[in-house]
Amino acid sequence: MPYTLTRRASLTLATMLFSGAFAPAFADALDDVTKTGVLRVGIFQDFPPFASLNTSMKIEGYDTEVADKLAAALGVKAELVAITGQNRIPFLTEGKVDVLLSIGFSDERAQVVDFAAPYAPYYIVVMGPKELDVKDAADLSGKTIAVNKGTLEDTEVTKIAPADADIQRYADYSGVISAFLAGQAQLMVVGNDVGATILAQNPAIEPVEKFQLLSSPSQMAVKKGETALKQALDKAVADMKADGSLNDVAVKWLKQPLAKDF
Repeated sequence: MPYTLTRRASLTLATMLFSGAFAPAFADALDDVTKTGVLRVGIFQDFPPFASLNTSMKIEGYDTEVADKLAAALGVKAELVAITGQNRIPFLTEGKVDVLLSIGFSDERAQVVDFAAPYAPYYIVVMGPKELDVKDAADLSGKTIAVNKGTLEDTEVTKIAPADADIQRYADYSGVISAFLAGQAQLMVVGNDVGATILAQNPAIEPVEKFQLLSSPSQMAVKKGETALKQALDKAVADMKADGSLNDVAVKWLKQPLAKDF
């Protein structure tokens, strides 16, 4: 026997449909951020110079300043949320944060998150004393080069170094930096974040960037489909580039101005 709705049931169903009770819920992160007055920003809290504890036990760095500027552009306050490499994507997809900072683009990640504009340069660089003439891979011939074993830096310099280059592989960045500053290695290959940390210490050796091996800018990520929030963040970064405030952050924390084509 075919099922037939009573008049009362029909009216109830119509009311529910009209009121949206059966309509799919479409979240709008930007609307939520505006309503709550808070932009929840996922950052690594022990990732100098992007973020780390200062002597007053307060988190500071490139990412914290960018987070504040992004929030200000949206007319809200920034709330920093500690993330790890393992939980950052779940934190975003589960709605525990609104945006992630310090995330590199990959096709795999682009399947589950939407990437906003790059906001910080990240690259691997060969560094050495100012007086040492090194401009390209050929100039690594006969040089001693400190590198963190098994890292992307190790892989990249091994690809391009001449056969007579002496690549010294250390277990961690502390070993790389110590060997370089002690003169045991003429050059070192590090990310610009590590380089900035060294430059901030003002070592007597006066290291400078010789040339880049690989560039992969740090980007922001939002939950898949949050187009309005992504566009708002893109505009905020564009405005920060235009007014020079992003360059000021780079000079302060990365010890280098942004490249003209960044």
